[in-house]
Amino acid sequence: MKLEGKVALITGGSLGLGKATAHLFAQEGANVVITGRTEKTLVEKVEKAKEAGHEISHIVSDVSIESDCREAVDFTLDKYGKIDILINNAGILGVGRTHETEIDFWDKIFAINVRGTYLMSKFTIPHMLENGGGCIVNNSSVLGLKALPGVAAYNSTKGAITQLTRSMALDYAKDGIRVNAICPGTIETPMVDGLLDGMPDRDAAEELFKSFHPMGRFGTPEEIAHAVLFLCDDSIGFMTGTMLSVDGGWVAT
Repeated sequence: MKLEGKVALITGGSLGLGKATAHLFAQEGANVVITGRTEKTLVEKVEKAKEAGHEISHIVSDVSIESDCREAVDFTLDKYGKIDILINNAGILGVGRTHETEIDFWDKIFAINVRGTYLMSKFTIPHMLENGGGCIVNNSSVLGLKALPGVAAYNSTKGAITQLTRSMALDYAKDGIRVNAICPGTIETPMVDGLLDGMPDRDAAEELFKSFHPMGRFGTPEEIAHAVLFLCDDSIGFMTGTMLSVDGGWVAT
């Protein structure tokens, strides 16, 4: 019960990495609030948590919308009185070289991946300051540390999250707020499935992506969730501004 008594707010908490993290955090004793844009998937996650004997709360929220982010933070504070942990997990993925990327999509991916991380942090941090500290984990990527051809917009957003994480870590280092980022490789999630399904030859694309990882496989959401839990553990209170790679060795190549 590493998180007993803690309150965790997790964006994009009904699918993939967010879903696995919400489940693990609830197991570890945290009061968990998840956000997402789709009521159905949020309710499904909450019901599955109940079946496992855990209580998870939810609120429909689009991280690219300022008012939604305010409401998600207010909802959590009204319910639990504080926010100890913020996991900025919500994000989208898309392919295309720079000149092939539609302007509307460029704006959309930055609005969700980067603006959403900024907004949720902006509205949560004042309460962490009042409460004497907290922990923020941003979902970057191995592509926030190195680039891959054909995903210019995604590379750019994850690079921005990496630098935002470092900036936040420095800004609040003396205030008891630790800010780190998780940098996953390719993980078995609905987002990755959607990407592979859109390829002309899914099997070939899957083998190509696996070849980027020296371990020769994709990671699992549960493996990432445990790494996020590690970053939120009070016993590593001297860690801030770190980009934690969980990528099967990809960044080492």
